[in-house]
Amino acid sequence: MIRIDILTAVPELLESPLGYSIPKRAQDRGAAEIHIHPLREYGKGRYRQTDDYAFGGTAGMVLMIEPVFSCIRQLQGERTYDEIIYLSPDGERLTQQGVNRLSLLTNIIVLCGHYKGIDHRIREHLITKEISIGDYVLSGGELAAAVLVDAIVRLLPGVISDETSALTDSFQDGLLAPPVYTRPETFNGWCVPEVLLSGNHQKIAEWHDEQALQRTKTLRPDLLPDEGLSS
Repeated sequence: MIRIDILTAVPELLESPLGYSIPKRAQDRGAAEIHIHPLREYGKGRYRQTDDYAFGGTAGMVLMIEPVFSCIRQLQGERTYDEIIYLSPDGERLTQQGVNRLSLLTNIIVLCGHYKGIDHRIREHLITKEISIGDYVLSGGELAAAVLVDAIVRLLPGVISDETSALTDSFQDGLLAPPVYTRPETFNGWCVPEVLLSGNHQKIAEWHDEQALQRTKTLRPDLLPDEGLSS
């Protein structure tokens, strides 16, 4: 089982993404524990302040160091964490291979930035890994955290009914997934490829491999080694 603790200034943004579908199934089946920690509970003063102006006159508000530090230290006092992850546009790009590695861990903290980000001292002294889900900026790290958690927990044993399904997803073998079809066999004059109806498992597997390679060459040639581009 994996435990994921998510630190956020806006916990409401995570309630729906993590309360349904695969993340909920992972929790119901005991494959994952997902705990959301509102940083406001660690804020000080009458209004439980979690953000403040940046030194130097930079525009925008910044998550303060004290609430984040207090929450992380409390969690570390209860267990040892394999990674403390900060979701940031300048982190390493999230890949399927990276998700595979994270799914093998036991305890993870995920820190969601908000506003203009977080006090940089947190990144210097507490964070062990920074991850980006793409070259763009969101209002906060909550949606990125939902993406990361969903990608991790769907790989856990027993979460997906047919565990081979996750192994055939795009990027697992460095290629995009081949096309998939379901009933009816013909709709509006559009037909399912005959090979998929043949019952010949070897030919079907070969068709899947060919389609995966061709789609990758066409849509994401950057995923292939140079020699693959000329073949």
